[in-house]
Amino acid sequence: MNLNLAVLIDGDNIPSAHVKEMMEEIAKYGNPTIKRIYGDWTKPHLSKWKDLLLQNAITPIQQYAYTTGKNATDSAMIIDAMDILYSNKVNGFCLVSSDSDFTRLATRLREAGMQVIGIGEKKTPTPFIVACDKFIYVEILRNQSEKKDETSNKDKSKDSIDKITPQVIKLISTTIDDLSDEEGWAFLGDVGSLLQKKQPNFDSRNYGFEKLTPLIKSTESFEIEQRETPKSKHKLIYVKNIEKSKKRSKK
Repeated sequence: MNLNLAVLIDGDNIPSAHVKEMMEEIAKYGNPTIKRIYGDWTKPHLSKWKDLLLQNAITPIQQYAYTTGKNATDSAMIIDAMDILYSNKVNGFCLVSSDSDFTRLATRLREAGMQVIGIGEKKTPTPFIVACDKFIYVEILRNQSEKKDETSNKDKSKDSIDKITPQVIKLISTTIDDLSDEEGWAFLGDVGSLLQKKQPNFDSRNYGFEKLTPLIKSTESFEIEQRETPKSKHKLIYVKNIEKSKKRSKK
């Protein structure tokens, strides 16, 4: 099912530089039928957004800061989200912010049966990340756009790539165990789905891989098997934890 998505952007809390990449990413998950950005457009720091809004058909919502120290943008975005929820025009939301103030909103939307995708910077607090079904880091999208540009600074791109730690390998390993058959094999598509449920910000691109398969291969901790299917031309990929005894023999 292709989701109809409401894309709500916190203009005060998200950099404007990669909005094009953001919208391309969102299109992978559904049709962004509502696109709004919130902020005080009289403030100079939002001026970079103005041309980008026309190019990406995003509607700016003016929200004055009535009181110093209070974020009026958050309140406006939350009120609009609830209005959209009750309008029954969408079946998913994309909340673009690095602000933990939207944690309760994400939780409430999911309680109502909405698919919730979050997009924010790596500084985003964990409570907001885990309140979403999926969370995508802006830094990933920046890396992708830099890869397309052959003249970009490669060292800068590497700086924001996470290392594959023993904790990451353990997460994959236990997920395979959760789904495996009697011989220890699990369908990779199911593994990817369960990883996402366990850890909404799990994304192979965080570690410099476009897909989950090359990430798993790089760890040398798992067996991979491609299987023919009579009903499909595509081969299905299955994964299995390598037994400790086999790991020792490899060394």
